[in-house]
Amino acid sequence: MFKMFWQLLPISPMVLGILAVGTAITQTIATPVLAESSQEQDGEAELIKSNTLSPENTDRSIQPELETAEQVTSVSQLSDVQPTDWAFQALQSLVERYGCIAGYPNATYRGNRALTRYEFAAGLNACLERVNQVIATATTDLVKKEDLVKLQKLKENFATELATLRGRVEALEPHLETVERQQFSTTTKLHGEAIFGISGFATGQDSNNADIPRVTTFSDRIRLNFDTSFTGKDLLRTRLQALNFNYFSSGAGTNSRLPEGTLAFNAEIDDEDPANNAVSVDTLYYRFPLGKKTVVTLFANEGEVDDFINTVNPFLDGRDGASGALSRFGSRNSVYYFVPQGAGIGVTHQFSEELELSLGYLSNTAANPRSDNGIFNGSYGAIAQMTFQPTTSFTIGLTYVNAYNNLGEDLAIPGTGSKKANLGLATDLPVSTNAYGLEASLEVNPHFLINAWAGYAKGRVIDVGDADIWTYGVGLAFPDFGKRGNLAGIIVGMEPKLTSGNQAIADAFSDVIEPRNRDSAQDRNTSMHIEAFYSYAVSDNITITPGLIWLTAPNHDDRNSDALLGVIRTTFNF
Repeated sequence: MFKMFWQLLPISPMVLGILAVGTAITQTIATPVLAESSQEQDGEAELIKSNTLSPENTDRSIQPELETAEQVTSVSQLSDVQPTDWAFQALQSLVERYGCIAGYPNATYRGNRALTRYEFAAGLNACLERVNQVIATATTDLVKKEDLVKLQKLKENFATELATLRGRVEALEPHLETVERQQFSTTTKLHGEAIFGISGFATGQDSNNADIPRVTTFSDRIRLNFDTSFTGKDLLRTRLQALNFNYFSSGAGTNSRLPEGTLAFNAEIDDEDPANNAVSVDTLYYRFPLGKKTVVTLFANEGEVDDFINTVNPFLDGRDGASGALSRFGSRNSVYYFVPQGAGIGVTHQFSEELELSLGYLSNTAANPRSDNGIFNGSYGAIAQMTFQPTTSFTIGLTYVNAYNNLGEDLAIPGTGSKKANLGLATDLPVSTNAYGLEASLEVNPHFLINAWAGYAKGRVIDVGDADIWTYGVGLAFPDFGKRGNLAGIIVGMEPKLTSGNQAIADAFSDVIEPRNRDSAQDRNTSMHIEAFYSYAVSDNITITPGLIWLTAPNHDDRNSDALLGVIRTTFNF
């Protein structure tokens, strides 16, 4: 009777390396040589997945739970092992005679995955322990002599690796105890993001036919996301933010503000009172599944439509300007901006893999107890979108927005387009809007996508009259351009333009609209937004994105010289 080869090692789920032992035992092995592989870390990562939610926006996905090895009692339980496989008989013998093969929770074997000598040694150790148990408890001759000879050879050949592995595990135990004592939380993960932006106008005039100052700015936006999951399928996100980005203008105040060309990573700060990197709770929401096909998101503050709606602009709409397009206009259809950032609810329901319905309601006056404010009596935006994806390469969205804005000139963020197209800002009066959007995306191939959108809004200035606003755009995205992880993009379109309105609206224009532009309730000409950028992935955590934004006839007025804005955005993720 053989003695016990050694005591059982406290091995992690990496013991799935035993899945390759069946191959080794069926051969006459004198000195097996399994090369050290760069996939050692990949092997561990494949098996040790946490339920942490990804910091990439995909923000909306619920990640799978921890994968662990599960013992199988029959080789037929392994779905990807066929009787025609060359190692089938060896696997069948190890499973059914010795019971020392473990499979993944999804009943797969993954026999073609590369493994290191350490993984092999760990698996071999598990099988040897099982053989020892069989020898100690067996009443019949279950272990063949030739098998024991082969195992003895394997033990001798891998003695060094097993000794090293035992030492590594013993050394890790005190470190693990320290981590468990000092960890921040068992359920909360920290993800960080920092943007450094250099930007400035090289040429151009603003809406008042005044030269835009040739000033180069250097600004930043820092975010810390604390993502907490209580069940593995829900998400409580608390975001701290500090920034000092500001809107470009030829002077202080709204009289000189140029909504066109607004950068996507700007935020709610005032021209006359920059944030100066004051830390605040920027976002707070809780997302949870309601059944198998419905996801509900409750926003306490600063909720945005892209937190629960597919804006159908892949690669160009990325994490509030941290990736993708440089401008708000290039990031998504401008009709989405009629919905303010604020508190409310978003619901997404999947009828099937092809059809999805999203509904939402957000208010940026929800916490204000004064008259004509609150979550239902103040400014709000309600949105509904049907998203249809008949194939993996084509997606189309139909969007409807009903919005009400009573903030007037106090509107925190100008949207996109001309001053007149921002009716609440232009008239300093309450405005009700019904907006309709069409978005589409076509993946020509994995390295080339075409995105397009169009939007129409019927704005009603309360007690004054109606106005029509149009916008459209086309975006080309080139993923992995130059190397994996890079992205090139080109966007061409018309930012929102006021195309018609009655004279009463023109008479209602406030001091925001210059005297020379107040005589008509429509924009004088058509300005084109032309944007190009190239994101270069320095590493998995650092991306540098230089780009240009060209505005022809700023403010939809050809009396203003074309404006050219240069931007260099550097994004750090950690």
